[in-house]
Amino acid sequence: MEQKIAVGLDIGTTKITVMIGRKTEHGKIEILGMGKAPSAGVMRGIVANIEKTTHSIEQALNEAVSKSGIDVKQVNVGIAGQHIKSLQHRGQIVREDLESEIGESDIKVLTDNMYKLVMVPGEEIIHVFPQEYIVDKEDGIHDPKGMVGVQLEANFHIITGQTAAVKNIKKCVNKANLAMTDLTLEPIASAEAVLDPEEIEAGVALVDIGGGTTDIAIFKDGIIRHTAVIPFGGNVITNDIKEGCNILEKQAELLKIKFGSALSSQNKENEIVSIPGLRGRDPKEISLKMLASIIQARMEEIIELVVHEVRNSGYQNKLIGGIVMTGGGSQLKHISQLVEFHTTMQSRVGYPNEHLASTSPIDVSSPMYATGVGLVMKALENEEDLETISSGGNKKKIGKSGGLGEFFGGLLDKIDDFLGNDMK
Repeated sequence: MEQKIAVGLDIGTTKITVMIGRKTEHGKIEILGMGKAPSAGVMRGIVANIEKTTHSIEQALNEAVSKSGIDVKQVNVGIAGQHIKSLQHRGQIVREDLESEIGESDIKVLTDNMYKLVMVPGEEIIHVFPQEYIVDKEDGIHDPKGMVGVQLEANFHIITGQTAAVKNIKKCVNKANLAMTDLTLEPIASAEAVLDPEEIEAGVALVDIGGGTTDIAIFKDGIIRHTAVIPFGGNVITNDIKEGCNILEKQAELLKIKFGSALSSQNKENEIVSIPGLRGRDPKEISLKMLASIIQARMEEIIELVVHEVRNSGYQNKLIGGIVMTGGGSQLKHISQLVEFHTTMQSRVGYPNEHLASTSPIDVSSPMYATGVGLVMKALENEEDLETISSGGNKKKIGKSGGLGEFFGGLLDKIDDFLGNDMK
């Protein structure tokens, strides 16, 4: 019996993660191997150094391969960064055959047309998401299949990114001897891993606090409505601690992870932690209350920008599910209380463990790996593209099938056209 294997590659600002997974017979995701490496060549979600990023990808890949025993050639890659923008657009087609029902092919033509929109030079379309359909001026239709009509229209949520950023990601992946089967916006992957379908229906804002950026995705009525990227993340908090306490960066990072709290009122004045001094110097004593007040000040700034984006989306009072936080930055103590205080919305931290099989490594269930798990889940949805292994352990490769999922079909061809043959 053959099993489909999917691989997710999360290129983050602080770490690069490779996850190899498959779907169990119970529909859960089993992570067979995970590898991570420090991300040296990425700044705020954008590849800044090709060689360093390639090296980190290879390092993470080798670790994942050695743990799983599965040779990997194809990956679903996450994309993030400040260059990501979103826009709304309405498209339409006129059908010639009035007798036939609207089918998958009509919707595909309408969606594919969106990929042909003229963009600002240097930008390209990454995702196209239909919001609602209009058949012969009758609006508010979520699924027009089976209906009869002449004019089929749809409102689309379109996500764009810099061509150069996409090109550099592809270059790094190719240099690591991998093929990129798909490109997924990271907050969409994270949403796949940590959000409940009921939340997506009721209305929810996903806030993915990474190292370099904080990604926001707003869902309502089962549809993605708004996406945004804030150019601040956990690294800025670490830097604030470094400057505020006058200590080394690695000490600041450890302090944040071990003792960091987003609410200074939860710490007592007399709670102190001692930091070893530099060679021959006295240790430094740091008040946990002061540490928490530094973290709180920066977190309040990030929350303020999140609230601004929620307001911009027009769904401020419509999100019954409130805010779900994920990513490494969501692991700060008392973060939910701080978010609830400043937004007056319900809040929780999103863990990907709901979708994971019990045989998966325990550390994969951490919020910091939500994007990686989501990328594997996204790739498993596009089953035609996956590698297969036989249950007897004999590895077998299959090539790309040509289908990249309903919405993403035209993307890689466009990238290849742009890059020319030098990347192949």
